[in-house]
Amino acid sequence: MLLTCQNIQKSFGEKTILDQISFHIEEREKVALIGSNGAGKTTLLRIIRRELEPDGGQIVLAKGASLGYLAQHQDVQGGRTIYQELLKEKQYLLDIEEKMRQMEQAMKQAKGEALEKLMDTYASLTQKFEQNNGYACQSEVTGVLKGLGFSEGDFHRPIANLSGGQKTRVALGCLLLGKPDILLLDEPTNHLDMDSIVWLETYLLNYPGAVLIVSHDRYFLDRIVTRVVELEQGKAMAFSGNYTAFSQKKAQVREAQVRAYQNQQQEIRHQEEVIAKLKSFNREKSIRRAESREKKLDKITLLDRPVMEEDSMHMRLEPRMESGKDVLSVQELAKSFGPDKLFEDLSFEVKRGERVALIGGNGTGKTTILKMINGLLPPDQGTCSLGSRVQIGYYDQEHQVLHMEKTIFEELSDAYPTLNNTEIRNVLAAFLFTGDDVFQKISSLSGGERGRVSLAKLMLSEANFLILDEPTNHLDIASREILEEALNSYTGTLLYVSHDRYFINQTATRILDLTNHTLVNYMGSYDYYLEKRDELTAIYAPSREEDSAVAVSQEKISWQQKKEEQARKRKRENDLKKTEKRISELEERDGEIDQLLSQPEIATDPQQCAELSQEQEGIKSELEDLYEKWESLAEASEDI
Repeated sequence: MLLTCQNIQKSFGEKTILDQISFHIEEREKVALIGSNGAGKTTLLRIIRRELEPDGGQIVLAKGASLGYLAQHQDVQGGRTIYQELLKEKQYLLDIEEKMRQMEQAMKQAKGEALEKLMDTYASLTQKFEQNNGYACQSEVTGVLKGLGFSEGDFHRPIANLSGGQKTRVALGCLLLGKPDILLLDEPTNHLDMDSIVWLETYLLNYPGAVLIVSHDRYFLDRIVTRVVELEQGKAMAFSGNYTAFSQKKAQVREAQVRAYQNQQQEIRHQEEVIAKLKSFNREKSIRRAESREKKLDKITLLDRPVMEEDSMHMRLEPRMESGKDVLSVQELAKSFGPDKLFEDLSFEVKRGERVALIGGNGTGKTTILKMINGLLPPDQGTCSLGSRVQIGYYDQEHQVLHMEKTIFEELSDAYPTLNNTEIRNVLAAFLFTGDDVFQKISSLSGGERGRVSLAKLMLSEANFLILDEPTNHLDIASREILEEALNSYTGTLLYVSHDRYFINQTATRILDLTNHTLVNYMGSYDYYLEKRDELTAIYAPSREEDSAVAVSQEKISWQQKKEEQARKRKRENDLKKTEKRISELEERDGEIDQLLSQPEIATDPQQCAELSQEQEGIKSELEDLYEKWESLAEASEDI
């Protein structure tokens, strides 16, 4: 057992956040820690890493086990570049390599006992270097950086010039390369695009240590975890399986809890009625019976009231009028910022009743398209035309449509002056703003609270065309599910940008993928998109390399193209065989050198030892290049 939490308690003032929290994590186990916003997830992570003292209980970490922690917001400091920041995690290997080079020079001059001592130390260092994958450490750094969405052009950017999200990605890269025994990840998919999230999933699935993940990304949790620990009302409950399995089991447990609570409340009311009736008889015998029942009632262990539906956000979206069949027509849209071209010649249409998800990597221009449709940003060329009777409701992920100087109440009352105070308070209560909460300034709210205000305004808008930019950001899982239900029952039209794959799978009837400066259309859910992505991207949005190397016709591949593809395939297969043969020769020679160095007559000959060691070093260097070449050729052959 790597980590055990035993009866952890924590309160802030009179509010109990964690109450007798107990669970454990085994080696290589991947565990999700979930709960609503404010349930205490981040507090528990801080206690586990001893940044915060619990009021009671203890954290037991296996002897010698190391912890790595990724907070939601990282402020990486220093004058290093992105590449240098990650490479420092491998500094101990670079130091070993430098020491090996120095010893190789020293062995050329040493003799006798001094040489033997140097060779023993050298062999030990070499073994340690190889065991820690020293020859591939710089390739590993490059792979992690690319996986997290950094291009090679970004590698030499100074840390100081990065955004908050980019710094968090750098911190995550450092953490993964450090390979602690237990990874504590607080919302690791924030600031990652879909491709990077998929890469991170694969990395964590193969991670040799244990992982404890706090995340609202249900698709991510479904792929990664085998156990879920939920924090609710200060208590913890563990479920085996991924998020979907947890959700099903939780519904069963919740139903049983509600039934038990209601039965107990009914029994208490019944006993109180009987006690009152017995006392009303005003007979000594009846009073004794009433007192006996009261004692039994006092001994009952009261069940906590389960979280009911009324404790959650309520949302119902209804358009005031029906739009025409043609809702939106975008024709030949193009946009660049300076020399950076986002896209060109984009054309698509949205029909009444469609629920369209616009997806793509970070920085491809998704939010820009939404802003141009809303008239907030001019296109370089092209047009965005709305159909008849179309009324837009816009949800902005940066909440720029909210007025920071106003209170929550003013934000709604000014936007909808026909509503009276009671009506506004009822709407705000549906979004969990009650009492004096409604007089908080927008500027003082958290990201999640601002999101709820924006959703409340959206609900009141009665729009028939909703345009949403990352609507699930800052929402906990329960609120995301409520939003999904509202959008699925909405009779208007929907166009949204989201990185939440589970949300997309639940709500989208169609997906537009913004890739390689153009759009690819998928008539289905996110799962359908995954199934068809490679095929349709190659046809409708090939990269520049594919434009020249794999020029695929939209209808069929011509006879000439087939011949070219076959020729390329044969060439790559030949190159692959030659590479495999050379790898085999070098590996065989490397083994021969190991045997030679173990022979006494050679081991005592400094010149021969140095020559063989130098040859072996050259072999390993060439092998490293050949291994990468083999992987590249193998992948290319698979693609063809």
